[in-house]
Amino acid sequence: MNDVPAYVSILFLLTTFAAVAIFLQAVRSAGLESVAAKILLFLLPLWIVLQTVLGSGGFYQLTETNPPRIIVFGVLPAILLIVLFFIFFREFIDRLPLRLLTIIHLVRIPIEITIYWLFLSGMMPKMMTFQGVNFDILTGVFAILAYFLGFRNGVANRPVLIVFNLVGLALLLLIVTIAALSVPSPLQQMAFDQPNRAVLFFPYLFLPTLVVPLVFASHLVSLYKTLRGNTQ
Repeated sequence: MNDVPAYVSILFLLTTFAAVAIFLQAVRSAGLESVAAKILLFLLPLWIVLQTVLGSGGFYQLTETNPPRIIVFGVLPAILLIVLFFIFFREFIDRLPLRLLTIIHLVRIPIEITIYWLFLSGMMPKMMTFQGVNFDILTGVFAILAYFLGFRNGVANRPVLIVFNLVGLALLLLIVTIAALSVPSPLQQMAFDQPNRAVLFFPYLFLPTLVVPLVFASHLVSLYKTLRGNTQ
């Protein structure tokens, strides 16, 4: 990672913790006294520390394992936690504020800029950038419109929020698929000349293990609430 300028890591870390801060504010708004909130407040810092230790120790850089370590120890636990919350803590999910779950997607603008800089540094393939087939930056731009149009005059506009979250989720799943198939591993299917190596190193491992799960969960919760008519 010596070829990556320091300002890239600084921007990425600031963006990552901005996403965490917005999400924690949403948790606070839903009620810190709940069991669900206490679980999140315990697990999130623990998860950040664990991923930092694994990434800094080179754990994810051993790429011969199948399935890849970054998936088993970084991505799947986060997905499992999201599923468990939808099963056991739907009342808590109903109290998460849609406004914060919408504005959190602004972080996707600096994330996409970071990805482009990582491509220029040889750590990610061009297809993962906005010069390739990654249009996820549009979700960050449209988050501004969705926020102002979706909550105009204090009344939530369900069609606007539903469309925004469906499109944002589709763009997210597209780039996640490309990223997963570009990581050096037995499962790699593309970008062999310049693979997605950045996510195997600290701090960029926070992209698949923290930032993506947060925005993914935000889309799912927003769709769950708006489709059920809960616009709070």
